[in-house]
Amino acid sequence: MDTPSLYYEGIRPEVVKFIPSLYSKVLEIGCGEGNFHTHINQKCEYWGVEPFQAAAKIASSRLFKVLTGTYEEVYDQLPDSYFDLVICNDVIEHMLDYGAFFQTIKHKMKKGSFIIGSIPNVRFFPNLTELLIEKDWEYKDSGILDRTHLRFFTEKSLKRTFIEHEFIIEEFCGICRYSSKNLKEWLQIYILGGDTRFLQFGFRIKYTDSPTDQSNRR
Repeated sequence: MDTPSLYYEGIRPEVVKFIPSLYSKVLEIGCGEGNFHTHINQKCEYWGVEPFQAAAKIASSRLFKVLTGTYEEVYDQLPDSYFDLVICNDVIEHMLDYGAFFQTIKHKMKKGSFIIGSIPNVRFFPNLTELLIEKDWEYKDSGILDRTHLRFFTEKSLKRTFIEHEFIIEEFCGICRYSSKNLKEWLQIYILGGDTRFLQFGFRIKYTDSPTDQSNRR
């Protein structure tokens, strides 16, 4: 594949509400063609990381600087203690070692800075239907069971991941709600839990060197 697909064009308006009010130096990991930058203050310094060369080339005409490669491959090219906002829209589930990411990205962030983004919800109702009713688990070209996904998360496991790596959860909620007029489906969703309505979770987490009790945070 040598030309970008729709996969790299996402503007992701549903993630906008997680953007903090103040930031000046932004890093987007998996920036695709760089379209998400239209939601960001245009006066900020916006860096991108993108492994797909054709998409990275397009992004480089839109962003301050684009590094071509995976996060792990370009890590040493990123300045230390520099960024106050890191954007991860549907990229963490593609990482071989997401725990290492949450630890190492801190070296590139200022204290008091943020990570925002989205991650697929493996408990999404259509996915549970395939698993529990159809007794199937078939990888696909996109969606929850995207064949390039290396990790899967529930609401509980994702929040635990953030807390274990000493990030403060400032905002967290389901996004991309499942739409149905079928009463039977809504009854099943009620039984399975409200989190199954959402394709993804959106979040804003804060990096601080003074971990705070998060037992009452959402």
